[in-house]
Amino acid sequence: MTPRAGRSEPWDATIGLGRADGRLVRDGQEGSRKAKPVPLPPDLHPALAERLRASGIETLYSHQLAAYETAKESNLILTSGTASGKSLSFNLPVLDGIAHEPKRRALYLYPTKALAQDQARKLAALRPPGVREAIYDGDTPREERPAIRNRSNLVLTNPDMLSVGICPHHKGWGDFLANLGWVVVDEAHVYRGVFGSHVSNVLRRLRRLARRYGSDPTFELASATIANPGELAENLTGLPFTVLDDDGAPRAGRELAMWNPPVIEERTQVRRSAISEAAELLADLVSQEIRTICFMKSRKGIELIKRFAEMRLAEIGRPELGERIAPYRAGYTPGQRREIEERLSSGDLLAVAATDALELGIDIGQLDAAICVNFPGTVSSLRQMWGRAGRQSRGLAVYVAGQDALDQFFCRHPDEFLDRPVEAAILDHKNEQIQSQHLLAAAFEAPLEPGSDDEFFGEGWEEAAEGLVVAGELRRGKGKRYLTARGEFVASRISLRSASAESIAVIDTGSGEMIGQVESGRVFDTVHPGAVYLHLGRAYEVTDLDLDARRALVRPFEGDFYTQARKETDIWIEQQREKRAALGVELEFGIVSVTEQVVAFQRKRMGDNEVLETIPLELPEQNFVTQALWYTTPKKLISRLQGDELLGALHASEHGQIAVLPLIAMCDRWDIGGLSTNIHHQTGEPTIFIYDGHPGGVGITRRGYGEFERLVGDAFRLIEECPCEWGCPSCVQSPKCGNLNDHLFKAGALELMSGMLASRTKSSKEAA
Repeated sequence: MTPRAGRSEPWDATIGLGRADGRLVRDGQEGSRKAKPVPLPPDLHPALAERLRASGIETLYSHQLAAYETAKESNLILTSGTASGKSLSFNLPVLDGIAHEPKRRALYLYPTKALAQDQARKLAALRPPGVREAIYDGDTPREERPAIRNRSNLVLTNPDMLSVGICPHHKGWGDFLANLGWVVVDEAHVYRGVFGSHVSNVLRRLRRLARRYGSDPTFELASATIANPGELAENLTGLPFTVLDDDGAPRAGRELAMWNPPVIEERTQVRRSAISEAAELLADLVSQEIRTICFMKSRKGIELIKRFAEMRLAEIGRPELGERIAPYRAGYTPGQRREIEERLSSGDLLAVAATDALELGIDIGQLDAAICVNFPGTVSSLRQMWGRAGRQSRGLAVYVAGQDALDQFFCRHPDEFLDRPVEAAILDHKNEQIQSQHLLAAAFEAPLEPGSDDEFFGEGWEEAAEGLVVAGELRRGKGKRYLTARGEFVASRISLRSASAESIAVIDTGSGEMIGQVESGRVFDTVHPGAVYLHLGRAYEVTDLDLDARRALVRPFEGDFYTQARKETDIWIEQQREKRAALGVELEFGIVSVTEQVVAFQRKRMGDNEVLETIPLELPEQNFVTQALWYTTPKKLISRLQGDELLGALHASEHGQIAVLPLIAMCDRWDIGGLSTNIHHQTGEPTIFIYDGHPGGVGITRRGYGEFERLVGDAFRLIEECPCEWGCPSCVQSPKCGNLNDHLFKAGALELMSGMLASRTKSSKEAA
């Protein structure tokens, strides 16, 4: 990051105000970069070259030409910044190949339907020779599907549809698979964690089927900048790759601003809401007609930003501009999302408050400013979001820190934040739960064969398959393994995403209209009876939740409070896999069963977050098996802590360690859960658990186990540096806490962890 230059920018007044009152923690610049243009390749099909020139493409960027040449020889993964022309990079080899041989086929995979539709619109506008493109996803009318299978030579879909709609029905795709020349995987950095572990198995199933039909397609992957692109590509597909990371596209440069809301209560160190702060920033930029996108992971948060920005615009005498701001998130109908995208692209909207659903490469036109509210979990995601601003002219990128401990840790160390390198993407295609599901799906598609299937599923798949034989889900025969239930459609049981496959419809009782959907895993937190549900900037109160009918009934709500669920968690240790002494405690890693139940909710007043009342609930338990680390604390570390003080020390230590785990593993703190208890029914001692928040786990807590000493050291540093006396949201309080941050003892946590760290120092001295 370089110091800010003295040029004048339209947002100077807004940034200057933050500098004057101390909210602007740090600012600087990302420099501009000149393009590296190269001529169109001479061997490009003449008709394709003509179409490119007719579309205004006279030259390529250097990385686009490199992709064109590399795809002739090997699989490739291209990493470059936002708006660098990645689409043309992977399109050129495919479109040129089809222009020469129209019988060849290409399959394009996108993580969202919206991205596939965006690419289909661009291909239709280009009209490349010989290409018959079509979208094949869950929204494709059934009567159109046979024609797509038989006629289209470029099919755009998503991993979910590939898993459930293409691979199991491969006989209907025989000609397509026999002539499959290319598989394009866009936004490859998205395929990490649980989602990536599933998709890596789906791609192996696709490769297996293509081989059975006699083809061996070239894979082209496009990704945002990450630390391990080659490793990610190979883990996703099981194939070797060439990495292209020399970005030849121009960059206009942007101003970076790191913004920390002010403290509004000195004793507790409570800060003004990041949502309120971001809404005010958004409104001020919109009032100057600066086209802005504001990102926040919380769906409820982006709805509140929309409402608060409207209120701010009314205060400053520009109420008409409130209609030119829209929220955007998953859960809206496809029609609602398309309308928002088109209004933003056309300039009708001046701003959008969005979840990371718009982080990816949907074309929404030129934007001047991008605001990211709270650390999004990874530097890679942050830079993707910031990359939405200033694509062709200089832009503004703002990070608004939340009260969250990790956000405040970064505000105390801004250079460590702004200069932080991008992370490595983690996935595990051999995750036991995940791979077993896909082995069953593969057996449905064709019997599993020892030897020939080793190339696709990797070492150890036969042991996993044997476990399925013992469980009665596979059977042996003639040296192969077959699915036991021949007619069962196995793939339909697999949910590729961390959320559940099924969802609950949200129905407005006044109009009878379905206004949105909520994934099954979020239902009890989001649409329990009495919850305040936000949609398109409007508030609704949930009057009824019918799980059998899979619907939540809501009515318009005008109150001045919001709701937060209270959750109880229990953990049963299923299997200990590793154990070691670390920092004076017995540290273990293994498999646990987690039981969660929403038991109540609080009504909290808008603005000051004061609890108005707590209302009990009776809802079913939710259970899942995952990976975890845990440790028991010997008496010498907690001898002065008893009863509630001990519980508070354990609870605060757990929160601090969860807060800094994203610095070690590429994850969001919402991907991690925890439990602390005075006496655990299996260990018989005071115990802290930290677990992967997704069924099966994907290695997050495994990384924490391996770097436990760093984890505790960072957590101690985070809590010790916080200026509050009793513990606050910047150190030990957590926005995810199911106990709503009851029983937290900051001083006890510092005492416990300082004792642990001292034991390391003592051990080092003894060893010396």
